[in-house]
Amino acid sequence: MQIHASIPDTRAALRNSGRIVFVPTMGNLHDGHISLMRQAHAHGDTVVASIFVNRLQFGPHEDFDKYPRTFAADCDKLRAAGVAHLFAPTEADLYPEPQQYLVDPPDIQNLLEGEFRPGHFRGVATVVLKLFNIVQPQVAILGKKDYQQLMILRNMTRQLALPVEIVGGETVRADDGLALSSRNAYLTPAERAEAPRLHRVLEGIRDAIRGGDREFARLERDAADELDRNGWKTDYVAVRRQADLQAPSGGDEALVVLGASRLGQPRLIDNVEI
Repeated sequence: MQIHASIPDTRAALRNSGRIVFVPTMGNLHDGHISLMRQAHAHGDTVVASIFVNRLQFGPHEDFDKYPRTFAADCDKLRAAGVAHLFAPTEADLYPEPQQYLVDPPDIQNLLEGEFRPGHFRGVATVVLKLFNIVQPQVAILGKKDYQQLMILRNMTRQLALPVEIVGGETVRADDGLALSSRNAYLTPAERAEAPRLHRVLEGIRDAIRGGDREFARLERDAADELDRNGWKTDYVAVRRQADLQAPSGGDEALVVLGASRLGQPRLIDNVEI
């Protein structure tokens, strides 16, 4: 695996690489990330990953400085997964001057995650557009665990006519159902035992809807109450349309149940499609 930090070196190395498949990450890689790398091989000739902890998408009181950085271990995992190139810039490489041109997504950025993390999706969209311009992939693999992020980046790619196909990778879970996340490392043993409850309550809503229950507000409220009774601090549990993350309007729409809740220090997110 070749490792590149500078933008010119990365572009030069990827010239004549055939069909490039790109998986952007912030590092501290787990099996969920590696499943995306393995999936990438089916979509092109050259698999490229990036590792960059993007300051622009962190709020002033979030965990940018404490975000786990495990570069050597990450490189070992990427090599084992058959990644050909890793773009791992420093902040000086990617932002050699203050990033004053920003990608400002539409109102969807202020819903759900955006309500609790103002400016987060502006930072995500800006860095991903910049990474796309550097790597110039034909395909990008993005995880479904960050469901709203996947939708925003897919819409950005379409509306800006970027020549990139966005593929959503399925969420990888531990045996007890907990979605794999870099922030799971912050959980204490007791919190780790409790953490699968988030997925269970979302599955409970899914099963109730499949059984004909359409009282979405009650289902959302009951799920949040169950989490909070068990030591969580819930930001939201929401039933939304898969197409645009708006509230259901009736009929046979494809839906998704999304949740975000804090358990001790970590804030966990998850979703279940219906």
